[in-house]
Amino acid sequence: MVGALVERLHSSSTPSSEDIEAIRSLPLFIKQVEAHHFVVRDGQRPTHCCLVAAGFCVRTKTTGDGKRQILSIHIPGEIPDLQSLHLVVMDHDLVTLTPATLGFIEHHTLRELLRRRPSLADLFWRDTLIDAAMFREWIVNVGQRPAPSRLAHVVAELHERLKSIKQIDGNTFEMPLTQEQIGEALGITAVHANRVIRQLRQEGILEFSRGRVTILNQQALLDLADFDGRYLHQSPAL
Repeated sequence: MVGALVERLHSSSTPSSEDIEAIRSLPLFIKQVEAHHFVVRDGQRPTHCCLVAAGFCVRTKTTGDGKRQILSIHIPGEIPDLQSLHLVVMDHDLVTLTPATLGFIEHHTLRELLRRRPSLADLFWRDTLIDAAMFREWIVNVGQRPAPSRLAHVVAELHERLKSIKQIDGNTFEMPLTQEQIGEALGITAVHANRVIRQLRQEGILEFSRGRVTILNQQALLDLADFDGRYLHQSPAL
């Protein structure tokens, strides 16, 4: 259940063997859920944090007139609602994109562990700071880049994050977003998203097929995305 989390922590930090053992000993309530399942909703008061063990989730916010923005994509090994340890009321939705295996950790259990092991608290604090760094990059992406560059950036980021947990096959990996969901992540319509996908395919940069994406020309992708992966902090030195 915690294998991907351990992989992620090793890629970005220097956890001790004792920290890893403490993580492995966490009592988790395991739940298998379908796609489009609300893990937690805007306005709820969660009592658990959720570890994504398998599958994909998205963090979303919906406006008063029903328009939805995807704020982030979450992969195995991430705890996307870790902030609920300290922010009592959720201010966004967490929804599964695919069928998923989730592990729920009671807040009081996690707080007790972090008090006993300050080094582990530091690891999770760094993890939330990296999460914030990704938010900043997504704001720049949606606000300042043209649509083809936005999609290229999301793909380049997801490739790097999945590589850190060994879930890519060469330059092919899972990206289970529909055209409508791609539009929600990029701040464009589904029709515009379709045109962008077609453009990147015609330019020999990306190929989308059945929830997977293949990078056809990595350098062209990185150039189009204006991608600098430092913000992912995938090394303890960063």
